[in-house]
Amino acid sequence: MRSRHPHPALLKAFAVSAVLLLAGCEIPGIWPDPRIAQREEESKAIGGACRHALRGLEDCYTLNPKASKASVFAGWKEMDAYMRENKLEGSPSVIEKTDKPEKKAAASASVSASADSKSASAKH
Repeated sequence: MRSRHPHPALLKAFAVSAVLLLAGCEIPGIWPDPRIAQREEESKAIGGACRHALRGLEDCYTLNPKASKASVFAGWKEMDAYMRENKLEGSPSVIEKTDKPEKKAAASASVSASADSKSASAKH
């Protein structure tokens, strides 16, 4: 009489082949998205840079609205501990408003054009 259960060696071969087939497979949603981890690390770096630049957290949040607030805080706090431990002074950053280069080029072109037209009208 024949047994209803498959041979144990057949079961082992099936299990090994299933594992090998699924090992090379990337199933969406199983592993975390690397872009999320990168965004979190960038937010921590922003927080650390803000602390080194002697900026408050609120200013840092305002200047970087797309950054995760929790990660910015973690980076700020980490840098604060590092700076206190090593007795480091921060270096204040100075933000100046600057015009975009395109506007400056357009403005200088219009100034030179108006100067040319004035000199041409003065000659006549």
